[in-house]
Amino acid sequence: MLDIIEAILKGVAMGLLLVISVGPVIFTIIKQSINNGKSGGFSFVIGVWISDFLLVVLSNLFSELVSTLMDFKIQIGIAGSAFLMGMGVFYIFFKKVHLHPEDLSLPPLKSSDHAKIVLQGFLLNTLNPAVMAFWLTAATAIAVSHTITDRIIIFATALILNMSADVVKVSLAGKLRKKLTIKNIRLINKVSGLILVIFGTVLLLGVLILLRKK
Repeated sequence: MLDIIEAILKGVAMGLLLVISVGPVIFTIIKQSINNGKSGGFSFVIGVWISDFLLVVLSNLFSELVSTLMDFKIQIGIAGSAFLMGMGVFYIFFKKVHLHPEDLSLPPLKSSDHAKIVLQGFLLNTLNPAVMAFWLTAATAIAVSHTITDRIIIFATALILNMSADVVKVSLAGKLRKKLTIKNIRLINKVSGLILVIFGTVLLLGVLILLRKK
């Protein structure tokens, strides 16, 4: 029971990190929702969800292969934790914020072009190196000290929380747009970085506990 609760909490932490991360996806969600209504916004986030799901599956399959073929599970876990904490430090202290009003508008798309909007969401998320690195690093690090059941719970929780937040973003796009000031984005980046550091630290502690058992 405690393992399940721990897995859910880690999934929530990962999901919150995705929710508050400020990148091209959140701005495009706002663009689609404002210019094409909720229908266009939901079409876009569906593409993002498909991308995230595929990246999670592929990352976990790859991490499982690495864990099976190599005898460096501890080193992989430490490297993954260090990468997450390094990203967190970058967001807290070094991430620069640029916001231009023209970035929040897109030429209107036809209402019949939902397939194109879905594809746009899929490609924007899939081709984002930060998203790919995050899922692969998290999956590899978590594979070191968690069972397959735990990993399913962690990633399912993270994806469900992130999807729920996307629905809220689409529904409240107008209000969200007004809140995206330089000051608020800087604050979001710092909170995001702090969660990265905490998540990386928790993963590192899990690896150290595994190391002590050997």
